Amino acid sequence: MQLEIITKNDLHQLKNEIVDEVKKLVKGGEQINKKWIKTKEVCKLLNCSPGTVQNLRINGSIEYTKIGGSLYYSMESINKIMEANKRNAG
Repeated sequence: MQLEIITKNDLHQLKNEIVDEVKKLVKGGEQINKKWIKTKEVCKLLNCSPGTVQNLRINGSIEYTKIGGSLYYSMESINKIMEANKRNAG
């Protein structure tokens, strides 16, 4: 049987990795619970460019509101787009 020695540094590194993974999970969950999100978040969700988001806005496919200089998009509209474009595998 081979023994491995675990140092405090190893445990600290493991803790940091676990914390980072939990933060990623929490951050991803926050987007789903938001009612309105910004362009950058829409791009990330749809894996598209800001220009594509602009085209969706212009052609009326996605609801938005403008407050000051910031645009906010409805998560409900984004979910509708995702459902409308859903395809069966195979």
